Amino acid sequence: MGELVMIAAIGEDNGIGRDNKLLWHLPDDFRRFKRLTFGHPMIMGRKTFETFPKPLPGRKHIILTKDPDYVVPFPECIVVHNLEKALKEVAQEPLSFVIGGGEIYGLAMDRATRLEITRVHGTFKADAYFPEISEAVWKQVKETYHPSDTKHDHAFTYRTYKRRKAD
Repeated sequence: MGELVMIAAIGEDNGIGRDNKLLWHLPDDFRRFKRLTFGHPMIMGRKTFETFPKPLPGRKHIILTKDPDYVVPFPECIVVHNLEKALKEVAQEPLSFVIGGGEIYGLAMDRATRLEITRVHGTFKADAYFPEISEAVWKQVKETYHPSDTKHDHAFTYRTYKRRKAD
């Protein structure tokens, strides 16, 4: 398997969403998400998939659900029922992304090779969370700050983490 990247925007307390919605509107982060994921398969939970009005163009969608009867009528979507089957779908890919939600991030954290995190500066009322990023496991290798402005109510920082090598 190639590189498995988890990509997420998370608040200071690791909140990522509430009532199946994002907690903020960050157009530059949406553009970064598209630039990084375009052309690569994305693993996501059913609830995350259902937040999209239709499948995102230029990307295979692997939808993880416990519902054995769940069907998606789009050719770029594959429904699987556990993480191992999702990982088999991307086994031949050089780069794949895990895009949420909280439960899926938790399942995939031990398998990821890189994290692309947008740390949104603030705390938000959330009901879904990203797992803790342990400094013992992850090394931050890049950071870019983005101030708040007329299109972004919150300042945020893009951070890239790579999994530390085992001793």
